[in-house]
This record gives sequence, C-alpha cells and structure tokens, in this order.
Amino acid sequence: MESKFDNEVKNLCEEANKIVDTFFKTNYKNDNVPEEFKSRFFILIDKVNLSLMEDEDNFYGYFLFQMEREIRFNISSPTAVNFKGAKYVIYFNPIIFLNLNIKQMESTIKHEILHILSMHLIRAKKFKENYNSFAVNMAMDIVVNTFLDNLPPYATTLDWVNVKYNLKLFPFKTFEYYVEEIQTAIDIDEEYREEDNDKDDKVETEYNPQNTHDIWEESSDIDEKTLKEFTEKFINNAKKGTIPEYLDSMVASLKSSNGELPWNLYLKKLMGTIESNKKKTITRRSRRQPDRLDLRGELRDHMAEIAVAIDISGSISDEEFNQAIKEVIGIVKNYKHEITIIECDNEIRRIYKIKFLKDIRERIAPRGGTKFNPVFEYVNKHKFNLLIYFTDGKGEEELLVTPNGYKTLWVISGRGDKLSLKEPYGIIKKLRSVEIKDDGADELIKSGFSMMNQEPERI
Repeated sequence: MESKFDNEVKNLCEEANKIVDTFFKTNYKNDNVPEEFKSRFFILIDKVNLSLMEDEDNFYGYFLFQMEREIRFNISSPTAVNFKGAKYVIYFNPIIFLNLNIKQMESTIKHEILHILSMHLIRAKKFKENYNSFAVNMAMDIVVNTFLDNLPPYATTLDWVNVKYNLKLFPFKTFEYYVEEIQTAIDIDEEYREEDNDKDDKVETEYNPQNTHDIWEESSDIDEKTLKEFTEKFINNAKKGTIPEYLDSMVASLKSSNGELPWNLYLKKLMGTIESNKKKTITRRSRRQPDRLDLRGELRDHMAEIAVAIDISGSISDEEFNQAIKEVIGIVKNYKHEITIIECDNEIRRIYKIKFLKDIRERIAPRGGTKFNPVFEYVNKHKFNLLIYFTDGKGEEELLVTPNGYKTLWVISGRGDKLSLKEPYGIIKKLRSVEIKDDGADELIKSGFSMMNQEPERI
C-alpha cells in the first residue's frame, strides 16, 4: 500500500514530466517552472529535511535547512550544489530526484553536503587543470559515497569503478589516490573518448557521472580561506547534538586546517602534474583524429625521476628523515619512478638510488655547513622531474644556478624556521609529524581536506 508521501512523489513526478513536455521542448529556461509546482516540490523537500532532522545524523538536516534551494531541470544528477551570494545553494532535478525513495533522497542530499565538508568545490578546480574531469568527478564521488548507505542504483561507487575499469582500488584511501588510478585506467580504455561537454541548457532526464559537478563552475568567485569561513558558520549552526564520528573528524580537520596542503599531500599533487613521456599504443585511436586508423594513440608512460636531497649538517634527525622518506616512497609507489638520494652539507658527499625503505643507508658524518648550490648544479646536469630538498633552511641567500626543467619542493625540518634563499624557485613546506602504518593501507594525517579511513582522519 502506497503511503501519502509516495503518492505525493508520484503526482509530482507526473507533473514534472508534463512541465518538460509543455515548456522545455525547444528551449530550456528555468524561469518557466510554474510557481505552484515549485511550492509543492519544496514542501516535499521539507518533509525529506524533517526526516533528516529526526535521524541520528540530524547534522545533515540542520545543514540543509540553511541552504538556498532551486529547481534545475538541466543538471544530470538528482541534486547538485554550488556557492552563490554568501550561501550554499542546493539544486534539484525533479525528473531524476522524484524517481528515488525517501532514503535515497536523503543520501543524495548527504552526498552534496559531504562534498562541501571535503572542500571539493575548491579542490576540483585545481585538479581539473591536470586531470580529466571525469576522473576527478568519479574520485570525489567515491570518497563521499564510501560513507553513505541507501545510494541510488546508479551512484558512482568503489565497486562500480573497480568493475568498469578492471581496477582493485581500496576503500578509505585518498582523493589523490583515486584520481591517479582512475585517470590511468581512462587513458588505456579504448572505448572512452574525451569530448567537449555541450554547455547549452537542456533538460536532463538521466544521471550522467561525467557532468554531475558542472554546476560548480557557476559558483561565486571566492577564495579558499573565505569559503572555509562560510562553511564553518554552516557547520556551527548544524551541530545541534552529537554527530557521527566520521563527521566529527571531518569537521575538526576542516576547522584545524589553514587551507594549505601539508608537504606530503602537496607531493602527491606534484606527482600528478609531472610531465611524463607518452608511449604509442595500437589498442587506442588518436584522440585528436579518431577517424585516422593509421595513427597510433598515446598512453601516459610514468617514469618520474625524483631527486631527494638531505641536508646532513645536523639540522634534520634520522627519525625525521626516515619517516619523511617512508612517506615519499609510499606516495610515488603508484608511479613508475626512480629515487636518487643526495647527501650534502657544503658539498655533495654521497649519491645513491633506492627503491625501498631498507635501501636507505646510515648517513655519513657532516664536514661543513649548508650550501644549496651543489645540489642544484648536479640536478641541472641530469634528467630529473622533481627535487625534494629536506633542510633546516639555513644556507645561501641566492642560487648561482637556476633550476632547469624540474619542479622543486623544499621541506623545512621541525627545527628550522624559514628558507634563507630570497628566490626559492619552488614551493616551501614545513615538515609535520605524520603517523604512517606499515602496511600502507591507512594513513593517519592530522590535517588536510579529504576522507580516508573508518576512524576516520581526513586528507
């Protein structure tokens, strides 16, 4: 027997289809949605919101209560969000949304709020500069959907991605991990073609994971720090009682962060942007000229040449460096890579290659102060993609050579204060204490913007 709520959903669904047939056959305009339909639809959303508020996860209900609501028939998902006019706005596509049951409706609303708490609206812009937007969308959805039950049958989940792309991705891993693995899979999927999305407004009647977050591009132009402050206000107003542990951890992480990625997460970002050679393949057509069967396609062929310089002048302890190099190895393991260790003080003392943590040698005794130039002279003469320099920052004020053809990441030890160079030619990060489990399955990182494990800490 159908409930009163189910009858309301059914009637609204029928009316939504009539609206599409009547007003949007030739041209979509949001202004054409009848006010009477909007009123009835949002009364139904109020009932869903009331159900959220009565649930043990009532945080979501109180968060939704603060959001502006709009109807958009041209989004390819049941719900979507962006930030406009100093408020978060949640959009509903009635054609897709009204085909869900109430628990699925709740989950798709929770899905959007988790994107907000993970700062995905800001992070997506950065990652789409170097990754396919489809890979970024799926990676973000995997991260948030891992924490949700009662998902729509078409939701992008870890299991679905593993089956579709023949992957073995693990749950509760980092956003960066999922992006890289999915991007690589997309690159070798000969059936996938990256196409320009049609930006013309049109009615969407089915879920399309490729375009689910396009509406984020309509967000107000706002910096990360300000958006974080607005988000904290929404969070504070939504905390009316105890919240689930995973939400509490996410909120605490967002509040404690200063909007800046710690060095290890920044390294993950750098690894994704390193320009790699491409190898030809006969299993894939050329993207630029897919009809030219005589042209071979290209796959990304990761071979990252990484130089890790360690200042042995006594500024960094063995414990600090061993922990840091363990993270470096863990971060680059998903890439083809070669790591070269450079021990130096006022000159280079030793150079050797490593693959595993056990390959790290006991450091030789320092003989002088700290000079950065010898390392840059060496790296300039060899084909490296990235230089990671661990130091207390106390060296020259100027480099005699300019870094050529590689990125530089300075990591200042806990004992150091700042880098002495006036022009660092790279990014400067502070070495932070991070606990890493030996099996590499779960990392506990005390700051950042994503979700990873069931405790859960977020990065």
